[in-house]
Amino acid sequence: MATHVGRPKGIGAESPRQDSTPAVIEEAESLCPVCLRLVAAEIFFRDQQVMMRKKCPDHGPFEALIWGDAALYQAIGRFNRPGRPPLEFSTQENKGCPFDCGLCPKHTQHLCLGIIEINQACNLDCPLCLANSGTHLAKDGFELSFEQIEFMLDRFVATEGHPEVIQISGGEPTLHPRVLDFIQLARDKGLQYVLLNTNGIRIARDDRFLARLADLKAHVYLQFDGFDARTYRELRGREDLLGLKLQALDRLEEANVRAVLVAAIERGVNDHEVGAIVEFGIRHPAVFGVSFHSAFRAQRHPPASPLTRITTPDILKSLETQTNGLFRLADFIPVPCCMPTCGFSTYAILTGESVVPIPRVLDVDLYLDYVANRTMPALETDLVRALESLWSASGPGGSEGSAGHVNTVLGAAGSSWNGDGRGVAGCPACETSLPLSSHTPRDLARHVFMITTRDFMDPWTFNVHDVRKCCVGVLVPDGRTIPFCAYNSAGYREAITRGLQAGAVHP
Repeated sequence: MATHVGRPKGIGAESPRQDSTPAVIEEAESLCPVCLRLVAAEIFFRDQQVMMRKKCPDHGPFEALIWGDAALYQAIGRFNRPGRPPLEFSTQENKGCPFDCGLCPKHTQHLCLGIIEINQACNLDCPLCLANSGTHLAKDGFELSFEQIEFMLDRFVATEGHPEVIQISGGEPTLHPRVLDFIQLARDKGLQYVLLNTNGIRIARDDRFLARLADLKAHVYLQFDGFDARTYRELRGREDLLGLKLQALDRLEEANVRAVLVAAIERGVNDHEVGAIVEFGIRHPAVFGVSFHSAFRAQRHPPASPLTRITTPDILKSLETQTNGLFRLADFIPVPCCMPTCGFSTYAILTGESVVPIPRVLDVDLYLDYVANRTMPALETDLVRALESLWSASGPGGSEGSAGHVNTVLGAAGSSWNGDGRGVAGCPACETSLPLSSHTPRDLARHVFMITTRDFMDPWTFNVHDVRKCCVGVLVPDGRTIPFCAYNSAGYREAITRGLQAGAVHP
């Protein structure tokens, strides 16, 4: 099939009309960013961007940028796959969305990724912190018990059936004395991939901890925002962190533990480092992917205007420019299980010096175009299921499962895939001379590089319609699951934290 040139098919062919008085394109419900009450909102185009405006009776009018490319916003709606609800709901509708999360029957999508924040303390005091954690919480912050974690995992399995992925987070989760026990417990409950979300400081220094992490086959999601001292000063409050992170990565490689670099990108701080982060990740043997998160205005963050926030198209256009087209905007497809603006992903095959994004050898957007595919049942094949698994929040970088799906995709690409393994002989990454088509999933995983973006909503950009399809949720000790954006924007974090700090097992 043809390789994309420019943007994906149908994206950005024409720019939306710009009138002197911008027309409303969507009506929405949002939150007042001051008092968090539910307010009516309007979405409109201005200066080729997508904006939200709303007015609180008590705090007045507000505007925020929600998407940096109006033409792209119009084009990606076709990737909005119908939701697949969870097996069980944990709450009933009472106050109305988004104040009954649990999930309630209004929620249309099951979870692809569950997150457990096991503690509140941290060994950094980052100016940008969605968990609002820090060193000051070493004594007063909550710390979940083994029994609480077990109950939460059991509820996750009950609502999802056979979930594959859980993320252990915090605070800084490596400070919890039983974090390794929790990883083992998750594996015992049938969770195939356990992601440890960490700043890497303990990994850089603690041999015994790293050895046990390797035994558990955990995947590390390593906070890695760039290379400049200013980047770490502005986002993490310290200029000396890069050396520790590089040391952690080298030790992860020696221990054969797989890592994904997680970069929070803030406009004017580290958006110039997007390309360098990806190019570094491709070269480093411990790194199997990069996940970019747009900095958002919830919990703790540096002062910044909601009118200048960075969004996914800004990041991907920077990536294209800074890598001289090694990755292009056209290589990225919206993740269909949530709203199309929530996340974009791509996968590339690495063979020697070659970097080939999968959408250049297979028209991925054809198979994930749900407006078209509803009338094309012939496309409901193993290939579609493989692509849906890859373009999902449950697809962890470096996993054997993802590698197996990639193998299916490459097989479907057939003769259009000209990187079919020639030149892989003596491959230093996987120590095999076999062509890619004959690799085991574990060896093939070393040739697969994932890049994802996440653009979480905050109180300025919150959209009730979108949060109902959120597929990333925070598990809490009373058995509920709160959609990530609601947890951080609609008051749930504050209420649950107060209960946990007061000693409540089920706040």
